[in-house]
Amino acid sequence: MSDTNTTRELLRELPAHEVREEIEALVEELFRDALLMEADEELPLQVSYFDLGLTSLRLTRIKQQLEELLDLSINTNVLFNEPTVEQLVWYLTDLLAGASAAHLPAQ
Repeated sequence: MSDTNTTRELLRELPAHEVREEIEALVEELFRDALLMEADEELPLQVSYFDLGLTSLRLTRIKQQLEELLDLSINTNVLFNEPTVEQLVWYLTDLLAGASAAHLPAQ
């Protein structure tokens, strides 16, 4: 099983309230890495990632990583219109919930 399928499948198996926590942990890890932060440094979730020093190029790389890991297409406009980690986590949570709902059998 590939990493993409593993991450996506693991998230699908979690209760809804835990999905956001897992997505937040994943997003925080990618942002800390891109911002060259230590694991114990606090990443402000409500501050624009551009104010934290993230460049458009690095943001594009994070977007690609998230799309691969979560097997989702992320609208680039969201990254620039709602530029905080917290807003991105909520967007991805909603997007994943919608994608998972699309895979449910019709009733």
